[in-house]
Amino acid sequence: MLSALGGLLAVGLFGFLTAVFLTSGFGTADGFADGSVTRSIGYAMFNLDAGAVASEGFLVAFVAIAVVLDAALDGAVMLAKRDEEGES
Repeated sequence: MLSALGGLLAVGLFGFLTAVFLTSGFGTADGFADGSVTRSIGYAMFNLDAGAVASEGFLVAFVAIAVVLDAALDGAVMLAKRDEEGES
């Protein structure tokens, strides 16, 4: 009984989210007409003032994501080494 109720709730949620997605309108992307965000992040990394877009907020997010991805890669290598040593 509980399994059937969970299945019905999942189907209902899927239907609701499908209806929301299909009926929502997405506006056009404005972007940055002044310049490239990527170029501005590069200039901000080296503390140069040549960037056309204020990108310090983007730089913080960029560095935070880089640290998280580096930690994930280090963890994967550590687990692979541990698994390799365990098989011998």
